[in-house]
Amino acid sequence: MKRRLFLAAVGAALVGSAAILPAAAPPTAAPQQRDWTRTVVETPEGGFRMGNPDAAVKLVEYGSLTCPHCADFARSADEQILARVRSGKLSFEYRSFVLNGIDLTATLLARCAGPSRFFPLTRRMFETQGEWVGKIAGMPQAQKDALKSLPGPQQLERIADIGGLTQLAAGAGVAPAKGRQCLADEPGLDRLGQMAEQAEALGVQGTPTFLINGAMVHAHDWAELEPLIGQAGG
Repeated sequence: MKRRLFLAAVGAALVGSAAILPAAAPPTAAPQQRDWTRTVVETPEGGFRMGNPDAAVKLVEYGSLTCPHCADFARSADEQILARVRSGKLSFEYRSFVLNGIDLTATLLARCAGPSRFFPLTRRMFETQGEWVGKIAGMPQAQKDALKSLPGPQQLERIADIGGLTQLAAGAGVAPAKGRQCLADEPGLDRLGQMAEQAEALGVQGTPTFLINGAMVHAHDWAELEPLIGQAGG
């Protein structure tokens, strides 16, 4: 996919008896289990992966931030996925499959947040998807025409402002000035184009599409995906 297609986580006090007794040895603290949801990295494929890199089950989602089915999946599956990732049994990678200019704007801002804030920001974008997509899609025709006359990066900036994405990203730590830089970042645009080409080479045709341990599975929601994860050991 070419670049032009995108310009668009008591102590208890013991009361002793009067007798003098030897001091009890302090209890041995149980080892703390690692919370793998705090381990997030950008992968060589360009996605963001949360969890144990050696997890028995590696789940990949190709998703779009403007896809209603992806938003439904996020709302229904997030907590269950987080629980499995936290235990170390499952890793979850989100790879962007950009569908349109609105999606491109949101995706560039989400990626601008970096690994540590990517998932919280995308989760918030999915939660509020109807609001910001509705604002942008509902622009008067004259405003849409004026938007088309702007250079590509300025189009994306304007889309972000109209939809409230600028403020949404700022709430996740992406300052407006940094967001504008990311929206104008040509290597970032090229990276998303490369990711789309790689996805299409794998047979991805729409969103959400899921891979389990590298193999595409026929599941489009959590009800279909959960038993497949369980069968794989997650």
